[in-house]
Amino acid sequence: MARIFGIDLGTTNSLIAAMEAGEPRVIAVGENGSALVPSVVAIAPDGVVTVGERAI
Repeated sequence: MARIFGIDLGTTNSLIAAMEAGEPRVIAVGENGSALVPSVVAIAPDGVVTVGERAI
């Protein structure tokens, strides 16, 4: 069965949710188990891309 995901790409924080048993469930994805992930992207001089909490 296909799964439905929703992504909120906010200007400050982002989060992702999935439909399970007809109800939305926010998925914890942060390094500390948080559902909210900072909407930050950092690109180092060597080209390495870092996102979320690690990019702050």
